[in-house]
Amino acid sequence: MTQNFKALVLTYKTAPVAIREQVSLTEEASKKLLNFIRDYTTATDVLVVSTCNRTEVYYLAEKDFSTEIFKGLALLKQIDAGFEEHFTFFQGPEAVQHLFDVAIGLDAQVIGDLQISGQVKNAYQWSADENMAGPFLHRLMHTIFFVNKRVVQETSFRDGAASISYAAKEMAEDLTAGLASPKVLVVGVGEIGQDVCLNLVHSRLNQVKILNRTVEKAEKLAQKCGFTFGSIDALADEIAAADIVISSVSGNTPLITRELLSNVKILSHKYFIDLSMPRSVESTIEELPGTIVYNLDDIREKTNEAVEKRKASIPHVKAIIKEVINDFEDWSKEMIVTPTIQKLKNTLEQIRKEELARFLKNTKPEEAERLEEMSKSLMQKILKYPVLQLKAACRRGDAETLSEVLNELFNLEGHPEKSK
Repeated sequence: MTQNFKALVLTYKTAPVAIREQVSLTEEASKKLLNFIRDYTTATDVLVVSTCNRTEVYYLAEKDFSTEIFKGLALLKQIDAGFEEHFTFFQGPEAVQHLFDVAIGLDAQVIGDLQISGQVKNAYQWSADENMAGPFLHRLMHTIFFVNKRVVQETSFRDGAASISYAAKEMAEDLTAGLASPKVLVVGVGEIGQDVCLNLVHSRLNQVKILNRTVEKAEKLAQKCGFTFGSIDALADEIAAADIVISSVSGNTPLITRELLSNVKILSHKYFIDLSMPRSVESTIEELPGTIVYNLDDIREKTNEAVEKRKASIPHVKAIIKEVINDFEDWSKEMIVTPTIQKLKNTLEQIRKEELARFLKNTKPEEAERLEEMSKSLMQKILKYPVLQLKAACRRGDAETLSEVLNELFNLEGHPEKSK
């Protein structure tokens, strides 16, 4: 069954931001694509994963439905052909391995990224919502959740802040730990600014305001995150109201200067985290009482240590994944013979009932009960050996031959699949 699992994969490794934006899918769009695949293909067990760094479609089918899926994506996003060349096609064990690597964080832009695990879990929920998650996908996803749990418990792969944006979020939490309801101002909604906001969604910092030169972009991100927004024209007033300012604005000269803050009353500590290069926060503002500035070097010192720690854990993480995938492969192979096992059970149950009926006509109730119990026990013992042999044949790769023999011996095709 694993051999029929397929994946269409577009990531930050294969496509620039402009292409990733074109094919990026919201929850609503992901569900629409799931429905399109259900209506226009015979694929089952479909999973659609879409983040700022990737758009990927996984499905189970004997046929390659890449053309149909690309057509659905183009219709849904109203985009012209050409994006298809940025997708990579995986099949069988490669597709399974890739999904593990994505969900665990091995394939993430920031190694060990915890956010991607939540995004894959959400994608699985959407598949379940649209009735597109079959037995194969259910088993695969719960196997991945099990691996995630082991990775957290047994390795250092998730320890520390390994991305600039996540480290900024952690620093903001640390700096405002003594405040009951700290106010955060995020200036700039480029890639880093967006990541900072997405990380803040999952933090205790919920009073966040976003400023940007293009207000529409700030509004769009604010709506996505549940924050407020405004124009960068009100920068001085917003800085005055904030406890911590996170800036990732691009430009040749600093946007936040000592002159800008000359009329801002700083009653207690005000923190600035500058994620820009060149810097967007003038270093001399630290000369103002109560003002502290942290720059990229301060953040990178924190992230470098975490990255090295995570990299050292990769062999252990891969060993866990390999072990679990082997077990999943065994289960997947056994799924092939499940119909044969069920037919054999149904056939033997039918024979048992027919023969039992002949002997129960003139028996007493207590005798009938004993015969019922004895015949069921006998059937289970007869079933045990062929079932074990079928499962062993799966692991050897010759289950098809044994299935054919059992079909002929018991005339399984001549009996209904469900017992009466």
